[in-house]
Amino acid sequence: MHILAGVVGLILLSVVLLDAFETIVLPRRVSRRFRLTRLFYRYTWQGWTAGVRRALPNGWREDYLGFYGPFSLLLLLGLWATGLIVGFALLQWALGSALTAPDAHPDFGTDLYMSGTTFFTVGFGDVVPRGGGGRFVAVVEGGMGFAFLGAVIGYLPVLYQAFSRREVSITLLDARAGSPPTALELLRRHCPGNDLEAIRGFLQDWERWAAELLESHLSYPVLGYFRSQHENESWLAALTMILDSCALVMAGSDGPAARTARLTFAMARHAAVDLAQVFDTPPRPPAQDRLPPADLDHLCQALVAAGVSLKTGPAVDDKLDHLRRMYEPYVNALGEYLRVTLPPWLPAADAHDNWRTAVWDRYDGIPLV
Repeated sequence: MHILAGVVGLILLSVVLLDAFETIVLPRRVSRRFRLTRLFYRYTWQGWTAGVRRALPNGWREDYLGFYGPFSLLLLLGLWATGLIVGFALLQWALGSALTAPDAHPDFGTDLYMSGTTFFTVGFGDVVPRGGGGRFVAVVEGGMGFAFLGAVIGYLPVLYQAFSRREVSITLLDARAGSPPTALELLRRHCPGNDLEAIRGFLQDWERWAAELLESHLSYPVLGYFRSQHENESWLAALTMILDSCALVMAGSDGPAARTARLTFAMARHAAVDLAQVFDTPPRPPAQDRLPPADLDHLCQALVAAGVSLKTGPAVDDKLDHLRRMYEPYVNALGEYLRVTLPPWLPAADAHDNWRTAVWDRYDGIPLV
């Protein structure tokens, strides 16, 4: 039994340390399916979101889901720490529990207590190892606990910096593409007087944003569970809107703007496809068409009314439909998994930008314009 406990302890330590290294230190995607962190997020997210659509109203629902990302970090760190403490306790028990303790006959509970105080570098001194093997394990655990806490302290600021960089661009979309952001509003606000070239700089910035999104969320997938400040904004909605806008420009125009849109579309689709693999969400087309023919006609008429004219016709419609099939199944699957609503192509009739609204507007009767 002692030999088996030692083997189990070594295996547990190896699994936890490898998982923590891949999650915190290794700056690349890990394709191995069996990972402690992958299983942890898969099942805790399912439990966290079970029945949330029916049990909570929309406002509370978004607040509830927003707690998961930060709270899951604490749970994951606690899971790692517990695994390491138990693993080292099993090693001490495998060595015969050679401890100097107030109890006459130390048991596994005493090993667990000493392992916890050693790992967190508390060092009460009431329980200490006697043999050389036990002392060696205690020294290794103390050093590992110190390194673990240092890695966690360095990990959290990096994570929140990446989250902040992502959210700054999403917040800027409020006045540039509406809330939620839509392709119609983006083109209508950025291309006055049929000047499609005016959107090139914007699309170039969002090509870089999509690249940063891909790199940060491949290295730290937990960021995908961090939600934006407003319930009508999200990183997935922003990514979908950019893909919608690029597809519309690519299908309905030629020239430099279309070439820039192609580059941004390629990067944004790359992000959507790879992140769908990270979250293990196979592509699934939306249950309802996001842009039925009637809405497409309305979209074209609204753009013409705003002074933005794009090519029309069956060939353009077929090209747009082909481009949509390249990304919509991926973003739809991500949206269903993350409980995020994809943005529409057309803004709602009563939609207002977030910057136009405030809590006082509900009471003082000031009209929103």
